[in-house]
Amino acid sequence: MNRLQELLRKFKGKRVVVLGDFVADVFVYGEISRISREAPVLILNHRDTQVVPGGGANAVHNLRALGADPLPVGILGDDEEGKQLIRYFKKLGIDTSGIRVTKSYRTPTKMRIIAGAVHSPRQQIVRLDSGGPGKKPAKTSERAFLERKLKALLPKADALLVSDYGYGIILPELVSGLNRSGIPSTVDSRFAMTAFSGMTAATPNEPEVEAALGITIGNDMEKLEWAGRTLMRRLKHNALLITRGKDGMSLFEKSAKTTHIPIHGTDEIADVTGAGDTVIATFTLALAAGGTYAEAARLANYSGGIVVMKHGTRPVTYNELMAAIGE
Repeated sequence: MNRLQELLRKFKGKRVVVLGDFVADVFVYGEISRISREAPVLILNHRDTQVVPGGGANAVHNLRALGADPLPVGILGDDEEGKQLIRYFKKLGIDTSGIRVTKSYRTPTKMRIIAGAVHSPRQQIVRLDSGGPGKKPAKTSERAFLERKLKALLPKADALLVSDYGYGIILPELVSGLNRSGIPSTVDSRFAMTAFSGMTAATPNEPEVEAALGITIGNDMEKLEWAGRTLMRRLKHNALLITRGKDGMSLFEKSAKTTHIPIHGTDEIADVTGAGDTVIATFTLALAAGGTYAEAARLANYSGGIVVMKHGTRPVTYNELMAAIGE
């Protein structure tokens, strides 16, 4: 058994606190019937509707599928989508005491309509987003709840994962004032990455890095090197893992040369939905298990390569990752 497989075995039972924006990913599947006479649109015969954890909730789901004991901390609405996420977590044996359900908040929901014919592959034709408070900041009572739960759970945790999708709940000050007691702390922030400083590592994708620095990287490796080093210095992190789609990943560390990791598997990607959640979940869990940044990045790369070959928001499992490493 190689080193990465040994590290993966240590994933079991690791306690990871996930402070996140919890999203309900809804997939509505239909079979194309005909073109409507009312408008030039497809008429679908409804076949199935699935509600699965998305956003920070998808990171929680991935941690559980990899054998960890995730501890979610966040806010959900007192609505059907929020209730379904709570039920989903409880069915997986996940402790939901760190989640506050409130009527003043609507659970962020991303509804994807997936269409296909009998003998043809299905594809997404439209997405409808709803819920969340927009850009309004979290209420004082909600912030107090999150702070209280974080302070109670972190002393028992092996790592902290922050998943900020920009819904106004996951504020940088929630994290900056915490005593993380030397445990790894990682962040994936869609719109405010530079506000989360002084953590262990971040896992942005290349477009997020470009937006943060106001540049375009493209295929310029010198620009990529400058961007990674500059951003890591500004964030005051120990490491930065930039995901680059079909070009793999690039790992930046304070005291080491940049490591470029080619994509695992084929670049004929099926679906990138939720891939970032899978990457940060695997990366964080590997650090919690005692792995180096390079080992964590390699495991995250394996997971990323596996998950983009799956349709919809689905986690990578412990057995899938073990098999990929052994190939």
